[in-house]
Amino acid sequence: MTSRRVITTTCPAKLNLLLAVDPPREDGMHPIASWMVTVDLVDDLEVIRLEPDRLSRYAILWHDDAHRRSDIDWSITSDLAVRAHLALEEHVGRSLPVQMKLEKRIPVGGGLGGGSSNAAAMLRAVNELHELGLDDTTLASIGATLGSDVPFLVRGGSAVVAGGGETVHRHADVPGFHAVLVFPDVACPTGAVYAAFDEDLPVTSRRSEVLSLDGAHVPDPDALFNDLAAPAMRVAPDLAAQHEQVAAVAEGPVHVSGSGSTLFVPCSDALHAGHLAAALQERLALPAVPVAARGIDEPILEQIQ
Repeated sequence: MTSRRVITTTCPAKLNLLLAVDPPREDGMHPIASWMVTVDLVDDLEVIRLEPDRLSRYAILWHDDAHRRSDIDWSITSDLAVRAHLALEEHVGRSLPVQMKLEKRIPVGGGLGGGSSNAAAMLRAVNELHELGLDDTTLASIGATLGSDVPFLVRGGSAVVAGGGETVHRHADVPGFHAVLVFPDVACPTGAVYAAFDEDLPVTSRRSEVLSLDGAHVPDPDALFNDLAAPAMRVAPDLAAQHEQVAAVAEGPVHVSGSGSTLFVPCSDALHAGHLAAALQERLALPAVPVAARGIDEPILEQIQ
């Protein structure tokens, strides 16, 4: 029996510790400057290399310990991990048959970049399984065609991301950062949040504040900001109400990641994060998960029969 190569890897969520958004360009896109970190809330990805004459097949499901589930009701060819595979095939000009199994923990549409992280992990996995030899710069360039978070998530860790996501200034180390993620059952459509942002543009840009950071130290929790937080809460008033409830329990600053709806509470250490997550779940009945900033795991490459 012929052995087959299989990679198992993880797809970490990202947090926007700082997010400055500028007014839209002529093409309608909003330039950003954001300090992003990857954290240890992850989706699990398994990719098996198939024989050259086989057709690729894909499975996407919720992991047993996912905290906030929603219907997986999108077409398979619109899934970002699948699109990443197809983009690689287009780039090299040949079929790259694989079998993919994706088990999700990161909530869909929560501002945590789950789909983009799936795409980035798929690029890395297929590149290694099929021995394509593409470097991270090439993978990031392919990823940029799929979503603005993908170039950062090709390597993850800690970085300042600017423009439309294509400019990534990576930090040498991942900062020691702990937080609790809270998952309100609230929808914050990205387009609607940006439209609300455009209705009340900031008087001054905070881009320079983000671009000046060296990544060595996380600012005080009160100094973290997100230009999309207020627009997200105008679009989803229930998010604003739950933000207040979380702040009352946490007795400290509460922030929004991306365009929402995930909330996060910075914590002093892992013990603080664990205790706070338990308190939020008990008192508010909201899913809450303690996390820490971390880099990308090395994939596990095996031979199977």
